Amino acid sequence: MAKVVLNPMLEEIHGKQGNLVFRRSRKGDIYTIKLADMSKVKWSKAQKAHRQRFKEATAYAKAVMADPKVRAKYEKAAPKQGKSPFFLAVSDYLKGINLLEK
Repeated sequence: MAKVVLNPMLEEIHGKQGNLVFRRSRKGDIYTIKLADMSKVKWSKAQKAHRQRFKEATAYAKAVMADPKVRAKYEKAAPKQGKSPFFLAVSDYLKGINLLEK
């Protein structure tokens, strides 16, 4: 992989330009990837079910981040597992752990 040192003007580049996507890692590195063409993909029933479950997981994580008490628990636990609080909440939902019901 090529490493690029950016001009200070481009230090904060992110988003989409044509079929290229610019992303910044948690470490601060910037990556450019080609946007995938998913227009001709035929999803199986299992894939559709998994995609729906993942939508529910992200909705759960958004609700967790909106609740100050539960968010504090995730913010405390996330660094120990090397994850962000949001992605830890997604992971918990997929494992069947729901802190909002307690």
